[in-house]
Amino acid sequence: MPTERITFSGHDGSTLAARLDLPDGPHLGTALFAHCFTCSKDIPAARRIASRLAASGIAVLRFDFTGLGHSEGEFANTTFTSNVADLRAACAYLDQRGMSPGLLIGHSLGGAAVLKASEGMDSVRAVVTIGAPFDPEHVTHNFGQSLDDIARDGRALVNLGGRPFTITRDFVEDVKAENLAEPIRNLGGALLVMHAPRDATVGIENAEAIFKAAKHPKSFVTLDNADHLMTDGNDAEYAAEVIAAWSNRYLKLPKLAAPIGAPEGVVRVAEADKNGFLQDVTHGPTHHALADEPIAYGGTNQGMSPYGFLSAGLGACTSMTIRMYARRKGWPLEHVYVDVTHDKVHGQDAEPGAAQKVDQFVRHIFLAGPLTADQRSKLLDIADRCPVHRTLEGGASVKTKLVDEASKDVA
Repeated sequence: MPTERITFSGHDGSTLAARLDLPDGPHLGTALFAHCFTCSKDIPAARRIASRLAASGIAVLRFDFTGLGHSEGEFANTTFTSNVADLRAACAYLDQRGMSPGLLIGHSLGGAAVLKASEGMDSVRAVVTIGAPFDPEHVTHNFGQSLDDIARDGRALVNLGGRPFTITRDFVEDVKAENLAEPIRNLGGALLVMHAPRDATVGIENAEAIFKAAKHPKSFVTLDNADHLMTDGNDAEYAAEVIAAWSNRYLKLPKLAAPIGAPEGVVRVAEADKNGFLQDVTHGPTHHALADEPIAYGGTNQGMSPYGFLSAGLGACTSMTIRMYARRKGWPLEHVYVDVTHDKVHGQDAEPGAAQKVDQFVRHIFLAGPLTADQRSKLLDIADRCPVHRTLEGGASVKTKLVDEASKDVA
């Protein structure tokens, strides 16, 4: 996933730091991501969602609000209204690049901000909120006893997530005055509300209020046991998967023809987690899966291992071949399934000095239906004619070419 480090001017002219995560292949659409209160564009949940969308052909701009992360400006001088203005500045930047956003995604207070900022963004077709408050004033619950100090002195130092931030009276009064009911009712596109029932920071009742205020089309997806920041990679991955699938329905992304020389398309495998082994596997513009290693071998077990995919190919091809033959013959095959096992463990194979083994795949084929003994015997014979079986037994040639980054040549 190529990433551009860019800057643009925020609401007050401060330089805002951003990352534009781009698809490895064709650019089908653009999303704008707003991070949670006092967070940054680089929190794990934001990175994972951006990575997953980029794998689906959707570029994602994620930036640090004024005074946060790598952006310039004074956080103490910002408000909810200024966050909304920063989002609109980000949208204007994308407009200038010919990449007007069709999708807005906001996490926590960033979710409230995208609901407000969507007004006037004609290109936006869909909005996603994750753990967002219905009332932006909800964020002041984090200030505790400091609210009295802010009211008296005009500002106070508040500890948020183990870090000190200066919160001003202007910020508190700004969020108190904000009402999102009208912007939500007037939302020009589809809405996806995502929330965890056990979110201890922003209660689930906020998701209910947002959902009720919105008109159709609208959807709600529970994030089960996720915490507010989705610190568990499995939760972030689930959210990313749902957003990618849901947004495709409303963004109406174009379908791409397969590259010349590859009529069945290209399978692209892209690193999803540089700290582990998780991989995004995409076949053309529509099919996606995850590859990973078991936890025992340093992975997170979020997808099949490489040998698992190889076994899946053999099993799928076997089942399809049997079904095609039985259908052609008109035989009463009611159901078929194939269990495949492989006697090598990928992690051990990758270790230097590992003993050389012969790969052995074992298939157990289950055929249901009133088949004769001869029919069952013939279908077992047909299983050995499956193309993947023949490829594995006959061997294959693998050609490897280093791609020129400038040309993106994949021929």
